[in-house]
Amino acid sequence: MTHSVPSTHYPRLRRALRSGVATWNSVGAQIQFHGRTVRGIWDALVHYRVEVARLTAQMSLGTGALAVIGGTIVIVGFLTLSAGSLIAVQGFSQLQQIGVEALAGFTSAFLNVRLIAPLVAGIGLAATIGAGATAQLGAMRISEEIDALEVMGIRSIAYLASTRVLGGVIVVIPLYCIAVMMAFLATRVGTTFVYGQSTGVYDHYFNTFLNPTDILWSFAQAIAMAVVIMLVHTYYGFTASGGPAGVGEAVGRAVRVSLVAAVLVTLFASLAVYGQSGSFNLSG
Repeated sequence: MTHSVPSTHYPRLRRALRSGVATWNSVGAQIQFHGRTVRGIWDALVHYRVEVARLTAQMSLGTGALAVIGGTIVIVGFLTLSAGSLIAVQGFSQLQQIGVEALAGFTSAFLNVRLIAPLVAGIGLAATIGAGATAQLGAMRISEEIDALEVMGIRSIAYLASTRVLGGVIVVIPLYCIAVMMAFLATRVGTTFVYGQSTGVYDHYFNTFLNPTDILWSFAQAIAMAVVIMLVHTYYGFTASGGPAGVGEAVGRAVRVSLVAAVLVTLFASLAVYGQSGSFNLSG
């Protein structure tokens, strides 16, 4: 006679299996939500244009007291300004040690476009627009406003999630323009005004190594990053639970996941665009 071993003899194994199954189901639910959100963008363009315009204005310039300082645009501008200043400080001092400080303009044209501006813009987008979207949707979820919309026959995902994804993509275009210009300006002022390098020398190497194709790829990377970040934040806000504390937890998880996603987008985009050749030649 054989006796089956009770499953209670292996509690750790059961917990591990349950955790793995729950994680797998969560990933599937998240992918399904993202797919429905992307499909709902067309409905947002056709039926919810007013809501898209309202969210775009709110995301870019802010509302209430935040609108006084310009909202997300000013925040991202200051972030990239400080990052560009660090490029000037580190780039010039390191190049000076090997006697090629004239190439400080190269560091701005190379690093700001390919790395600094996209990453800083993604971080600013996740910390401001993304976190705000998660908090708004989470508050609507716990107050049963989303359930009320569905009862009224409104496509809740298209109305709430797709409109925010579309608004984030619209906002990121001028936002990224400001980010790139502030990074360029900060590096140029730091190198020429603080360290005293000739503006002619700086501009010569900056214009020589600045590739317009890199700027276009950088914009595409910023748009892809905005889509991924907004998808992550809308999902965590839409599925928040547990009252106000649950909304705060959802915002924290969304910011954490979106920051990791922004770094991964930068990594894979850099590998895809610059991984083989790099589009960089140093001669002369």
